[in-house]
Amino acid sequence: MVNYSNDYDVKCQLDTCKTYPAITDSERGEIICGGCGLILVDSMSDMSYENNGYSSEDFMNLARTGPATSLTMYDRGLSTIIGTNKDSTGKSLSSKTKYDFNRLRTWDQRSKSKQTANFSKAFTIMNGMKTKLGLPNNVVETAAYIYRKIVHAKLTRGRTLASLISASLYAACREHNIPRTLDDIAVAGNVERRLLSRDLRTIVKKLGLTLNQYDTTSFISKISNNLNLGEKTKRDAFEILKRCESEQITAGKHPVGQAAASLYLSCIMNGEKLSQKKFSIESGVSDVTIRNRASLITKTLKIMNL
Repeated sequence: MVNYSNDYDVKCQLDTCKTYPAITDSERGEIICGGCGLILVDSMSDMSYENNGYSSEDFMNLARTGPATSLTMYDRGLSTIIGTNKDSTGKSLSSKTKYDFNRLRTWDQRSKSKQTANFSKAFTIMNGMKTKLGLPNNVVETAAYIYRKIVHAKLTRGRTLASLISASLYAACREHNIPRTLDDIAVAGNVERRLLSRDLRTIVKKLGLTLNQYDTTSFISKISNNLNLGEKTKRDAFEILKRCESEQITAGKHPVGQAAASLYLSCIMNGEKLSQKKFSIESGVSDVTIRNRASLITKTLKIMNL
């Protein structure tokens, strides 16, 4: 946006430009002479937002726009609240009018449906799990969308709220390729893995969801970072996994077990002594599975120096 400058008292010193105004380019933060084009001021402070309120009340009164709408809010951020007991001019209302508005506030709270209360509780749990799992906002938005579809399809009867929220979060993690296992979600949501798996199968079938297969390399990064492994060990694990995919021995295998086995073999190659039990605890896969995957990789790739 380009407009004439009123905030800075600057003028071009050339005689031929005295009749031309100074022009403000707020996008570039510059003031330019309207005659010769000379830059009179650069790195100008942004004056486009004039809200100087420092308390929450001042901010709400002076703000020109509200917060963005979000599916993680029970009312999507579009709720209406009956304000303070003052009229448009700032004068206090009469005692009778105050009583009427207090009754209106009470009935406004009572009139909210059970579904609204359900959403409020559910999204509170979801935000708590978001913090525990370290999930980005776009994943939680997708999980909130899936949970709203669950409620709309009337799949909540006979199922716990925590289990449905956990299943929604796991499905959202699969969609965005965020490496979180069922065990991670179950621990964060304080639900049994068996119930979580059952409810996940139900919503996938009823809602027709298509869950993408996890990228195994993301689990290699996650496990290696948690175990503080070296960068060369991580790169060699990526190379082992790439060779496994070229030999087509990863089809139908658990991605976390495949990643843990690749890292275990890479640790042996680079002299980092970590037991299979440590990989089992960190990855949530049994050490028998890791041993079997490592044996298959060694035999197929003919890694003779192990």
